[in-house]
Amino acid sequence: MKIHYKKKQITLNLILGLVWLANGVIQTKFNDNTRWFDYIWFLLSGFYLITYFYQTKEKYLTIGNGFIKQNWPFGKKIYLNEITRIKHFAGEYILKTTSQEMKINIDLIDKESLSGLKEELKKLDAEWG
Repeated sequence: MKIHYKKKQITLNLILGLVWLANGVIQTKFNDNTRWFDYIWFLLSGFYLITYFYQTKEKYLTIGNGFIKQNWPFGKKIYLNEITRIKHFAGEYILKTTSQEMKINIDLIDKESLSGLKEELKKLDAEWG
């Protein structure tokens, strides 16, 4: 099962990427005295656009084959049978095992995917608190 990002989150990254790109073009094209740090706008734009394309290709979470995995660089992977406690606090689900902790930001998850995530978490033999 794939847990999708909210469309609002993905669109925001696209808009910010395009705004910073336009700002970079304006700063370098129309400014007579261009300095090296005027090119930082292109770097910032690239970051947001790469994030946009990554989030459209990869989903926020993957649940399957007995594990839950965050799909971003350096994302955590926890086996479902090792989860001992699930805590809902401040817009996050915190999944705890004896050796790891994974935080899932609910605000980034699409509503339909969120209901699927809740169903999967309720199936687990874990303490809710």
